[in-house]
Amino acid sequence: MDIQLATKESELTEIAQVMLQLRPQYSLESLIKQIKKQMNSGYQVAYLVEKDKIKCVAGFVIAEKFAWKKHLYVDDLVTDESSRSSGGGRAMLAWLKSYARDAGCSQLHLDSGVQKFAAHRFYLREGFIIASHHFSITNL
Repeated sequence: MDIQLATKESELTEIAQVMLQLRPQYSLESLIKQIKKQMNSGYQVAYLVEKDKIKCVAGFVIAEKFAWKKHLYVDDLVTDESSRSSGGGRAMLAWLKSYARDAGCSQLHLDSGVQKFAAHRFYLREGFIIASHHFSITNL
C-alpha cells in the first residue's frame, strides 16, 4: 500500500470518484471544483493506492485552535466500498497520525455522523475517544 498527497489536478478525478461514496450530494464535476477551492485554503488530500487503484482517501487540514492547539482535522475519510475491512482505513489513519506528528501537531480530530455506527466502531478500535458532542445550525 502506497499513500501519497495529491499534488496534481490530474489526480483529482480518481480521488473524487472514491470520495463521492461519502459525499453523494455532489456530482463528480462539482466535487472536483470544491476540492480545488478548499485546497486554496489549506485542504490537503491523501490517497492510498494498491494495485494501481485508489482504495482510500482522506481530506484534511492542519490548523490551530485554543482548545486543540496545533492539530490535524480530518474532514473526509472514505475507503472504497469494494475495499472496506482490508486494512486501508487503518493504514490511512496511521499515515495521518505520522503526518500530523511530523507537522508539529499534538492532536488529530474528526467528526462522524451519528448514524455511522460501523465507522464509530472503527474509530474506537483505532484509539479515538468520543470527546464532545458537535452542535450545528445548518439552515442559516
